[in-house]
Amino acid sequence: MSKKKVVLAYSGGLDTSIIIPWLKENYDCEVIAYVADVGQGENMEEVAAKAVKTGASKVVVKDLREEFLTEYVWKCLQAGAVYEHKYLLGTSMARPVIAKHQVEVALAEGAEAVAHGSTGKGNDQVRFEHAYQALAPQLQIITPWREWTLKSREDCIDYAEARNIPITASRVKIHSRDRNLWHLSHEGGELENPANGPLDTTWQISNSPQTAPDSVEEVEIGFEKGAPVSVNGRALSAMQLLEVLNEIGARNAIGRIDLVENRFVGMKSRGCYETPGGTLLLSAHRELEALCLDRDLSHFKQHIGLKYAEIVYNGLWFTPLRASLDAFVASTQEGMTGTVKLALYKGNIGVSSRKSENSLFNADLSSFTMGESYDQKDAAGFIKILSLPARARVLNANAKKNNAVEVTK
Repeated sequence: MSKKKVVLAYSGGLDTSIIIPWLKENYDCEVIAYVADVGQGENMEEVAAKAVKTGASKVVVKDLREEFLTEYVWKCLQAGAVYEHKYLLGTSMARPVIAKHQVEVALAEGAEAVAHGSTGKGNDQVRFEHAYQALAPQLQIITPWREWTLKSREDCIDYAEARNIPITASRVKIHSRDRNLWHLSHEGGELENPANGPLDTTWQISNSPQTAPDSVEEVEIGFEKGAPVSVNGRALSAMQLLEVLNEIGARNAIGRIDLVENRFVGMKSRGCYETPGGTLLLSAHRELEALCLDRDLSHFKQHIGLKYAEIVYNGLWFTPLRASLDAFVASTQEGMTGTVKLALYKGNIGVSSRKSENSLFNADLSSFTMGESYDQKDAAGFIKILSLPARARVLNANAKKNNAVEVTK
């Protein structure tokens, strides 16, 4: 009788490195390691070899980088989705595309179960497991962090060392990091106390303002229907475009944030994020919308962006609400074609230029010079109608006062 097959979302980090032997010890199963490339910057062949060395019967590697950007990241960008003022959702956006393909691998391999290395305190467990259940509810879900007796990352290191599993985490200044094309996150170590500032060594991919260039660098980003398509006039694929912007943003100290956030599971957590290219894209996209969206649509869309961010952060990507919001957002992006030039200097982003054939900015209307397109006398009627409720309240209050005076007489 063949052993049960479990497909594990495998990264080669501390947690998933020890999960392969743990699954085999506790479930007597065959473990298929599924490796998703969303731009971690790692050698996938080395990651796959490590999985086999630690007991995986098979490794499936999928390059999801372009799909991750065009089908997930760009949708959030167009929606203006930012969680709690700062977080650009780097990890949150990656989990659904990883989980989607993990389910596809499990079904193709005839596996009975899927597993992940997320802890029982974090958001990722929700993101993975909601996706599994939305896409293939018949699959069993195995969550080692909610089952084993290991309580800390130090325990995990002990477990790995006892089984000669190679790891990169250390006992000193332990950081948990997640990287993809969009961002690099940092948790743990000195960051577990929000009274501590991040160490200089915590940041990995971006310059500090102190080490950034001493001159302004300009970068022009082109959009078609809200999707970024070019940098400095050069058409690029999604992956190429973000890699270029990551380099530009990182050297100019763009995209560092330090955030105390509210996790979906209830507690507050603290993390630092580096999102250089994403910060440039969000800034440019906002400027283009400021030029091309009318007032009421622009203001209403801000509410949609907040809700979209909450949905993605909470792991509810595969829901009718998110799909329906996509339809609304797509309609708002029909006219978002144009270019925005940003001026970068030591962590600051200025705007040098905004251009679009669909611009609603009318110089004749907006200029201080009085033109024929706007009759100032019309404003009197507008303001009088607008002020009608205010006048009515005052008139009503005065009438009551006068009546009271008459009664006392």
